[in-house]
Amino acid sequence: MQLSIIVPTYNEAPNVAELVRRVVAALEAVPGGIDAEIVFVDDSTDATPDVIREVAASAPLPVRLLHREKAVGGLGGAVLEGFAAAESDACLVIDGDLQHPPEKIPELWRVFSRGDVDVVIASRYAGGGTAHGLADRTRVIVSKASTAVTRAMFPIRLRDVTDPMTGFFLIDRRSVDQALLRPRGFKILLEILARRPMRVAEVPFDFADRHAGESKASVRQGLHFLTQLTALRFGKMSLFAVIGGLGAVANVAIVWALTQLGVDYIIAAIIAAEVTIIGNFLLQERFVFDDMRESASGVWQRFGKSFAFNNAEALVRIPIVAVMVSTGHISAVVATAITLVLAFFVRFLFHSLVVYAPRKPGVEPSRARRLVEEIDQEVMQPGEL
Repeated sequence: MQLSIIVPTYNEAPNVAELVRRVVAALEAVPGGIDAEIVFVDDSTDATPDVIREVAASAPLPVRLLHREKAVGGLGGAVLEGFAAAESDACLVIDGDLQHPPEKIPELWRVFSRGDVDVVIASRYAGGGTAHGLADRTRVIVSKASTAVTRAMFPIRLRDVTDPMTGFFLIDRRSVDQALLRPRGFKILLEILARRPMRVAEVPFDFADRHAGESKASVRQGLHFLTQLTALRFGKMSLFAVIGGLGAVANVAIVWALTQLGVDYIIAAIIAAEVTIIGNFLLQERFVFDDMRESASGVWQRFGKSFAFNNAEALVRIPIVAVMVSTGHISAVVATAITLVLAFFVRFLFHSLVVYAPRKPGVEPSRARRLVEEIDQEVMQPGEL
């Protein structure tokens, strides 16, 4: 087997038959052909799996289906499962909506076959490429702006990459250290490129309109992308800080609003603290410690530990706020902000080492060492990437 074509799908039933037909035609256009398979990694809730099985029965090349009941890691996680199941080390990733034209596969294969690159990227923004398939001008602006921000945050790793967020690329899976990857959504190429140096080539392509179905782009996907970008650039501790910063802003805003309504600043600080403690926990569960939840205690135990610690911290912090206001002649808002900043590191260490500690006994010392190593790596990362 020369090539494995990985197609992550979510409710793409109307596109499956046409995708396979065009892939087959593209492979046959290569002199001598390409010995290839198509691996659908499917998270659908519609008839897509049944359609894939039906198409596979008559396809002139192997078509396999991996249907996931739980979409771990989203589209990025699906791609990694496709890598693991592939028969070939050469893996081509292509979306199932036909916005990525299969007719470009021969060109990607030709560049990859030279043997001097790890990944060949189909780019909307390289010379001759277009992004006509983006739904409207707003999506075009968002796409170009997010690409520019991403390249600016990884100026070395993405120096030769014009479209790090494309979902159409051909890669040697042996160059991907899957143990380093933390897929959070649909930008798996960015995850791969940001984690380690890669030899890259690009091929321009025209991003087409969807063949059928509806776009999966959403505000939620945008939040996943921002989370992924922050985690890649700054690491877990800084993502914790981002959420803590949002909580701090919310905390200060609540204190301000309540004191403006005449509520005593101590009561206002208590209400603000409880609201942001709960909000921060929910965000940290989803975006910071998602990869640690499975091995940790149950969600209610985690919440109990987090809630108890943060309230104990608040019992210490709020009197300090009171002292700062009464003797330091500063406002309640400023005092609240200062103490929240000082509490950040203690909160991070407690959540990393206690709230999300593995259930198995005897793991804690090595976990602490890993945390220290992670922090060291985060300090080193900005100059390295």
